[in-house]
Amino acid sequence: MIAWRLSAWCLPVFLAGCANLPAPAQNAEVAASLPLLAPAQWQAPLPHNGQREDLGLWWQQHGDALLVELIDAAQSASPTLTSAKSRIWQSRAALTSSRAALGPTLDASASAARSVTQPNIPLATTLQAGLLAVWEIDLFGANTSASAAAAERLSGAQALWHDARVSVAAEVANQYLQLIACTRQVSLAGQDADSKAESARLLSVSTRAGFTANGDLEMGKASAADAANQVVLVSAQCDVMLKGLVALTGFSEPDLRARFAQSAVGQAVLAPVFVAAVPAEALNQRPDLFAAARDIHAAAQDLASYNAQRYPRLSLSGSIGALSVNAGGVSTDLTTWSIGPLTLSVPLFDGGRRQANTDAAQSRYDEAVAIYRGKVRQAVREVEQALVNLQAAMDQRTNSESSAQAWRAALNAMVVRQRSGFASQIDVENTRRMALAAETGRLALQRDQVLAWVALYRAVGGGWQATAVAATDPDKIR
Repeated sequence: MIAWRLSAWCLPVFLAGCANLPAPAQNAEVAASLPLLAPAQWQAPLPHNGQREDLGLWWQQHGDALLVELIDAAQSASPTLTSAKSRIWQSRAALTSSRAALGPTLDASASAARSVTQPNIPLATTLQAGLLAVWEIDLFGANTSASAAAAERLSGAQALWHDARVSVAAEVANQYLQLIACTRQVSLAGQDADSKAESARLLSVSTRAGFTANGDLEMGKASAADAANQVVLVSAQCDVMLKGLVALTGFSEPDLRARFAQSAVGQAVLAPVFVAAVPAEALNQRPDLFAAARDIHAAAQDLASYNAQRYPRLSLSGSIGALSVNAGGVSTDLTTWSIGPLTLSVPLFDGGRRQANTDAAQSRYDEAVAIYRGKVRQAVREVEQALVNLQAAMDQRTNSESSAQAWRAALNAMVVRQRSGFASQIDVENTRRMALAAETGRLALQRDQVLAWVALYRAVGGGWQATAVAATDPDKIR
């Protein structure tokens, strides 16, 4: 009786405190007040005047069917995507569980017994069945905040699935494009080896005729041997890249080799990808930043939930049942029901457990904010680096194209001079090697430019949009 009076006296005090509790969003000061920390403008040139296109179907725009097929296969086989899909299911289950706490629970029970309760009383058979409902009234919003936190984590898990898809696509594209460049490099290395072998043969003839020193002949042989080794080295690098694609996509190696050899489109240069002129627009396309922001919101709701658990909890229960007793051939049927009790639980002493939970939730919130800000800075860095590399490759490519074209013209002129007797075959081969070196440099810059496009595609989120989160259905995820 004393405890009940104490609780009744304390109740108005706790209810008055409830009126002053901050809302979950106020309690946590969540992401709305967080700056993106992006610069006012990119400190690197934007390609194509910063115009933006939807990147969602970027790979399909290049007309390379094999690349699209490899990306699809890699996304289907990726363990990273499988893990991301599993996290979506886990988050969805957690959301269902937290929402269930907002409503009543209903349990059914049934029992049967035969017993003798008193001497000289006939044996009795008792049958009983009933329903029991219990509802915790979310007086201070603890369960509501927990449900909101679960919903935020589900949105973050869905966004990270998109992030995994973008990462896999970029990784496959990198491997595929480098394999194309490597294949071209093998051809150029083979031509260079043939040229140096021919020069070594001509030096051997000249040495036997007494026009060239033995030292020059040995240098020519060494150069030819180095060139042959380079062909072997580059060919091995191409094999390693192809095996990497096999591991990523799950294709059989013979099938992939045949498909790659038949892919004429594989020699095409990829079309450019566009990035938004406004930094926030580009960064908002990154699903990892979206997920990091959802972590902040979830941590804020957790903080509100733990804080609410420091206040009284109110629950209501009710039951309905049927009872049948048969003793000595006499049957008695009863129906029982009850509403209540209405139970108020007031926390008085828990050894600091609730306060410790609140402090831990506050620390997790602070950690989520710090991680988010770090990821924004990293995103700005990745975009800036991709833009710098892209611009550098574009600036050098014009000069590289001019150099390669000039050396091709010089080689043609040297061949004409050789046929007219004004130049030797050695002069032709030396010029040929210079032309091949210029072509190798042009190929390297072309590869760097394409890889910079892929890096930019990855840095701006690969065309993902925040509206795609709600449409992510694990049932439709491969």
